[in-house]
Amino acid sequence: MFELCYHAAPPQGSYIDIKLFARFSIGDETKTVKGFYDGNGIYKIRFLPQTPGKYSWQVSGIIQDSGEDFCEDCSEQGVIRAVGTHFEDANGNVFRPFGTTVYALPHQKLSLISQTIQTLQRAPFNKVRYCIFPKYYDYNRDEPELFPFEREGDRWNVHRPCIAFWQRLESVILQLADSRIQSDLIMFHAYDKWGFSGLTMQENFVYLDYVLRRFSAFPFVWWSLANEFDLLFARTLQDWYALERFIFDNDVFGHLLSVHNCFSFYDHHREAISHCSVQSGQIESAAKFIQDYAKPVIFDECGYEGNVAQDWGNMSGFALVNSFWTIIAQGAYCTHGETFVSDDEILWWSKGGVFKGESVPRLAFLKGIVDGFPSYILPWQTDPLEGIDPEQRKLIMDTPFRKLIREMPKRQQESCFVRDAKFMGRCGDDVFLQYLGRHCCAELEWRLPEDKRYEIHVVDVWEMTDKIACRNICGKVTIPLPGKEGIAVIAYRRE
Repeated sequence: MFELCYHAAPPQGSYIDIKLFARFSIGDETKTVKGFYDGNGIYKIRFLPQTPGKYSWQVSGIIQDSGEDFCEDCSEQGVIRAVGTHFEDANGNVFRPFGTTVYALPHQKLSLISQTIQTLQRAPFNKVRYCIFPKYYDYNRDEPELFPFEREGDRWNVHRPCIAFWQRLESVILQLADSRIQSDLIMFHAYDKWGFSGLTMQENFVYLDYVLRRFSAFPFVWWSLANEFDLLFARTLQDWYALERFIFDNDVFGHLLSVHNCFSFYDHHREAISHCSVQSGQIESAAKFIQDYAKPVIFDECGYEGNVAQDWGNMSGFALVNSFWTIIAQGAYCTHGETFVSDDEILWWSKGGVFKGESVPRLAFLKGIVDGFPSYILPWQTDPLEGIDPEQRKLIMDTPFRKLIREMPKRQQESCFVRDAKFMGRCGDDVFLQYLGRHCCAELEWRLPEDKRYEIHVVDVWEMTDKIACRNICGKVTIPLPGKEGIAVIAYRRE
């Protein structure tokens, strides 16, 4: 990130709607960004160069300035982008989001924020979801030390951001970035007692304008327009489309943008939406969601490991690990969360602190495996009748059993497909993966390419073991298995 910093008299009115712009040019490419006020008479303009070379820049508005600077090439990740149904960094490397959720992270005491970041530095997670606005909910009733805006009467003055709050939020983003962790910033949510969920649409645009002025030049942020958008009942879909479009049109650096749901999925087909951020227990349908939306799919909420009374927060450690493997084996992505009741009411999913569950080391084990894959995972569709001659295939397809399924209502057919779903993925012909979930199989039949040789590994996802079962094989193969749940089978191509 390139930053220009100036000292001038503080604004007389709005801290946000200030006339300060900079135009950056390299070759035929020109981008214009807005500056922002950072308190104590300090104005800043931030720019994210995405091409190496010499840039010229021209500052206009309340400050006049110009200059040239050279941007050197580097190997940093840069902005993460959606490419097809997966993610890549600015260098074209596959990025696999392994996320976690700490909703109220920037609203905690500094000591707890520090402890949380230290915990994350030892964890496998490379993305954290958290809210800009404070959150009021079970196990999170604390009054924040700082709020995003100054209070005037019974309303927030969105034109007067509380600079100390935004500097604290910025510090959290930068500390996470130092550990190569992306910040998935949640703009809006319904869990509120202070009035942020009741801002007018015009106030929302002012707020988003400041977020973009301040943070859009950071390469390591994602925009999550809302957590559970459908619970903000005063907002219409047209409101959400307008807010979504504002971000899309005003973020000249093109960060990832998603909208998370409670019950009803957002329209992830929309142009501005980069990927699907879903809350769903339908982990068996990950491949179907990828097919339907043709975009990356992240189960940002499939339930949390913990022991709270609410059904979304009392999964066992194995259940969460099982969800991760089920989802990732189909080519989608998953996000961790933890909700263990404690006397101090510091639950990871809300406030952070330290991990108390059993899933994290096993998710690190999973991440270590898939990070070794040569490319991203795509769903692996197999034909159970492959190799059978056409006449025999026709006889099988016309059996009473198959006719019965074809004549069932579509909803019932889909139920059968979910029940019989096989969680299978592949990286071209280099890696084949199947996760057996809760099925306890003594053997598994596969059909691999005939013209390549493979080494097959059997992975116990809970015991964290990875054992070679077969070497130098191809074509149809029967793989011996331990007959227990939580087993994954992976075939690696060996030249």
